[in-house]
Amino acid sequence: MRGTGVATLLGSVLVTAACAAPHTTTPSPMAEPVPLTTTSRPAPPTTTPPPAPPCAVTTGACVSLAQRLAWLLRDGRVVHGPVPAGFGTPEEATPAGSFHVAWKDREHRSSVYGTDMPNSVFFAAGGIAFHAGPLDAPSHGCVHLTGADSVAFFDGLNVGDAVQVL
Repeated sequence: MRGTGVATLLGSVLVTAACAAPHTTTPSPMAEPVPLTTTSRPAPPTTTPPPAPPCAVTTGACVSLAQRLAWLLRDGRVVHGPVPAGFGTPEEATPAGSFHVAWKDREHRSSVYGTDMPNSVFFAAGGIAFHAGPLDAPSHGCVHLTGADSVAFFDGLNVGDAVQVL
């Protein structure tokens, strides 16, 4: 029994000594870092600039029926947009042409259709206005904008400002 204990103790000492012994192997050489060149860098993501307003308006609003977009402009600069816009059906088309803001009503209700028209900015005969409305449902000729965009157009347009619908 006594010899077994000495052998176990001696084996334990040898294992500990072997684990603590310094390594004499030489480290493998590391690869040199490859310098980055302009051709090896990934190109920055390309972003397409937003479309420019197709109208001649410098202060007011521009609407593109074909692109389904609207812009708010002040002194020749786009101050809001382009933003998505919804329009009337072919039977009740949004009129194209040059107009001026006639009047505004933040909490308008249509007397003809009995619907709310928040942030209304009236610019064409027949009660045609920019106002908050669903973009995926046709209007009765008005320009539907999201709630936030209708606030921006209501606050950014003044009576007399130009509105061009193309």
